[in-house]
Amino acid sequence: MDVPADFDQKADEIITRYPVSKRSASLPLLHHWQERFGYISPFAIEWIAKKLELEPINVLELVTFYPMFRQKPVGKLHIRVCRTLSCAMAGGYQLMDKLCEMTGIDRPDHPPHADPITVSPDGRWSIEFVECLASCGTGPVCMINDDFHEAVTPENAGEVLAKYEEQS
Repeated sequence: MDVPADFDQKADEIITRYPVSKRSASLPLLHHWQERFGYISPFAIEWIAKKLELEPINVLELVTFYPMFRQKPVGKLHIRVCRTLSCAMAGGYQLMDKLCEMTGIDRPDHPPHADPITVSPDGRWSIEFVECLASCGTGPVCMINDDFHEAVTPENAGEVLAKYEEQS
């Protein structure tokens, strides 16, 4: 894969913000990559590690630790459902089931830890459980792309998804 020149220049500019240690630019470069290419590929891990003069494992450990980084492509509309205790008790698991049903996603009951994202057959939707979305008093909560939705239940999930009908 060839990395576009403008992307490489922006990466260099990001690194200059961390004069004490290039390693400190790891998270910003991961975000930069994911914003541009949609997910963090094995090539991305190698490229970022080389750029920062690190071992690839130093980048991979960040990618696998932080849930906001994806290691595979997602649908155009990506749903994250909170599964932390308060959302789970408020119906987060039932919400997950309903959203999967409504988007045509056949999600395994226990997806592998390293591959928590499931994509719909048409590629329009993807979904995953995530840890705390920081709205414990208004659960269950979910995000669709960068839009935050509180108190989403199986009963009102259709109204939430309807807001995205125009997006394909």
